[in-house]
Amino acid sequence: MNMKLSFRWYGEDDPVSLRYISQIPGMRSVVSAIYDVKPGEVWPEESLKKIKEQCEANNLIFDIVESIPVHEDIKLGRNNADELLEVYCENIRRCAKYGVKCVTYNFMPVFDWTRTQLDKQAPDGSTSLVMYWDQMRGLDPLKDDIHLPGWDSSYTQQQVRELISAYGELGEEGLWKNLERFLTKVIPVAEDCGIRMAIHPDDPPYPIFGLPRIITNEENLDRFLKIVDSPANSLCLCVGSLGCAESNDVVAMVEKYAKADRIAFMHMRNVKIMEDGSFEERAHLSSCGSIDMYKIVKILAKNNFDGYVRPDHGRMIWGETGKPGYGLFDRALGATYLNGLFEAAEKEYNK
Repeated sequence: MNMKLSFRWYGEDDPVSLRYISQIPGMRSVVSAIYDVKPGEVWPEESLKKIKEQCEANNLIFDIVESIPVHEDIKLGRNNADELLEVYCENIRRCAKYGVKCVTYNFMPVFDWTRTQLDKQAPDGSTSLVMYWDQMRGLDPLKDDIHLPGWDSSYTQQQVRELISAYGELGEEGLWKNLERFLTKVIPVAEDCGIRMAIHPDDPPYPIFGLPRIITNEENLDRFLKIVDSPANSLCLCVGSLGCAESNDVVAMVEKYAKADRIAFMHMRNVKIMEDGSFEERAHLSSCGSIDMYKIVKILAKNNFDGYVRPDHGRMIWGETGKPGYGLFDRALGATYLNGLFEAAEKEYNK
């Protein structure tokens, strides 16, 4: 197959072992990171070397990092941003030294993702991540103590309030300006290292609690890609993140950016959008949610997509426990489903 199938692994503390990941048919690459180093600090080479060796011992390749976190002070454009950008560039160089070809990151203020529940039970007994607006309504992080799933627990409530206020003053255009500063510094380094930087869309792709969010729709993705027009400045196109806003035509987006060769990494998962705009994460199968996975895979195959693909969040099924969204069983089913779609589509276009 042209595409490179991959699987997220959270290191030695991950209940899902590399040995099990290697048993998934067609599995090639491991998506990981250094999780015991704070944002803004240099990643130890010995840590990268160890992941590389652990993967190779299981006939897997460590060539995708998800992610090198972008420090809040870079996003806010504070006085130490230049120093933090130097550290970021050094981490890119170190990743390249150990064989990494793709680095995913995001530019979301404060929170990487927002859900209201991690264990919503479906009628069949499986559980998944959901975001229900009726559970969000009335919450005010500037007044209430809020601990929603996906929020960085290392922040105190006071720090969260200070950050939300700072981003409120910065606004969307201020965030765009700081993203441009980031890209102008980082992308030339990535080009020199043979690495493709892949920005992850905001999840969900609309404002939460008044925080500016800019990687949200086709217009903004176009604006982002023009800032530095280079294959090293590409997308991690997460169909589940973009696809939980009904206004986003994810199929059209995949077609546009695959044709332009600006997708480095595909996150493939399905969501069901509810009438009020809430959403539930579902099984990967097209008929289980609102996203047509078959159409997306056909477009990728038609454009000879040879980037990375991973089954994204899975449900918890068959009594499995572990990190919500990141169990073995349902993601392995997702990988196998994607394998089947890609085999069929690639054979159709390569007759």
